[in-house]
Amino acid sequence: MLTLKGEHIYLRALEPDDLEFLYQLENNTAIWEISNTVTPFSKHVLKLYLDNAHRDIFDVKQLRLCICNLKNSVIGLIDLFDFDPKNHRAGLGLVVLEEKERNKGVGAEAISLLVDYAFSALQLHQIYANVMEDNAASIHLFKKLGFEEVGTKKDWIYSNVGYKNELLFQKIKS
Repeated sequence: MLTLKGEHIYLRALEPDDLEFLYQLENNTAIWEISNTVTPFSKHVLKLYLDNAHRDIFDVKQLRLCICNLKNSVIGLIDLFDFDPKNHRAGLGLVVLEEKERNKGVGAEAISLLVDYAFSALQLHQIYANVMEDNAASIHLFKKLGFEEVGTKKDWIYSNVGYKNELLFQKIKS
């Protein structure tokens, strides 16, 4: 049976009540580098986004889910993006907002739940992830979950310290 509930977290669709969390997350400049954000988001724009969050992955090519702890608090987001049903693949992105919630298995559990869902319910053949080469925690996480490092995108991300390489990880359905 397919479930989006794990031992310590569960994944759920975005709700209108998630506006404050989304506003905090999207306007956190510490994560702009990984999200390719360069300007702040207004609550109005994020409300419009939430109003359309119900749209089908086959229509908008993205699925964004809240990562919730078992106390029903939203602690992060996980996405499938660039959904390509013809080639049976999608990208995966993950962010846990608060530093204190990281490195506790939340990311691993969320990725495992979403990968299982994507491979079974969406019939994907592969999922890929883009990871900055200086993000040791994410590199470790994806390798631990069976993603294979398959390439380096040279000078891919421009940041305040100059250009950075981005690593490409793939997990192919076995």
